[in-house]
Amino acid sequence: MIKVSIVGGSGYAGGELLRILLQHPKVHINQVTSRQFAGQPVSLVHPNLRKSTDICFISLDQLRKCDVLIIALPNGVSMGLMNRFKNLAGKIIDLGADFRLHNQVNFTRWYHTVHAYPELLSDFVYGISEVHREEIRKAKYVSCAGCEATVSILSLYPLVKNELIENEVIIDAKMSSSQAGMRASLSSHHPERSGVVRSYMPTGHRHTAEIEQELSGLKVGISATAIDMVRGLLVTIHAKPKKNVSEKDIWNAYRYVYGNEPFIRIVKEKSGLYRYPEPKILQGTNYCDIGFELDQHTNRLVIIGAIDNLVKGTAGQAVQAMNIMFGIPEALGLTFTGLHPI
Repeated sequence: MIKVSIVGGSGYAGGELLRILLQHPKVHINQVTSRQFAGQPVSLVHPNLRKSTDICFISLDQLRKCDVLIIALPNGVSMGLMNRFKNLAGKIIDLGADFRLHNQVNFTRWYHTVHAYPELLSDFVYGISEVHREEIRKAKYVSCAGCEATVSILSLYPLVKNELIENEVIIDAKMSSSQAGMRASLSSHHPERSGVVRSYMPTGHRHTAEIEQELSGLKVGISATAIDMVRGLLVTIHAKPKKNVSEKDIWNAYRYVYGNEPFIRIVKEKSGLYRYPEPKILQGTNYCDIGFELDQHTNRLVIIGAIDNLVKGTAGQAVQAMNIMFGIPEALGLTFTGLHPI
């Protein structure tokens, strides 16, 4: 059994990790930390886990050694503790943003702070398994991607790899409320959040840096909009296909790159309600659904991608990487199909 400890287990990402790992046949959950709820049962803040576990939160100082440490702390926190964490586990998976960018100049530019340990940036492999599977297999340290970056990279990767689109794209991202985390603010206050379609970052989204890093040579513009949904993330990406690119070329690119991927589904139906990706039916799943339409009239390629931001965009991505790191079946513990209707 793999002994897993979770640092920062009281947030939404920590709750998803617990939900998935409690059903994982090869995992023993060693310890779960929470500064605020130390000594309290995890089911106090994750009520869906009632009768699934009697684990209680501990303080960070009580952490013991384990096989893998999964860190679910707010951005900017884990980098200052990473040298300490490296003494506790041979493998580390960080869900935060602290080690996603390989370049400290880019990190400072996008996160407006100096990295505490820039010498560690090169130690971490970027955690999208479909793009970095072989590096993850050999890695000691993995940094999971941001949720919006995850679905955007997965949607664009085959097109960039096969040189089917020009080097500039616009990503329209519809964001659910859980992406803001558990800490309340005015923007998450129910009277302000309910019913909104709020453009809160039409330019300058920090996930731009991740996408441009992973899809080298691509110039990315992101517009982020908050919508009235708890879970889920939908991106609509506008790209210009290169000359003479056909729909068959696009199909072939996705099939060639993703044909054997367990968690990528190409969704492009001719009829029915769900002809294109829809985050609603992905809740709780580790799937990324991708669709597209080629507009001959405007010479425009529209790519549509959807995920559950808390699973494929966070906790599920981490478990998928963990499975690869330990050489066990990649889909283990992640095969929940979702619900319909929901």
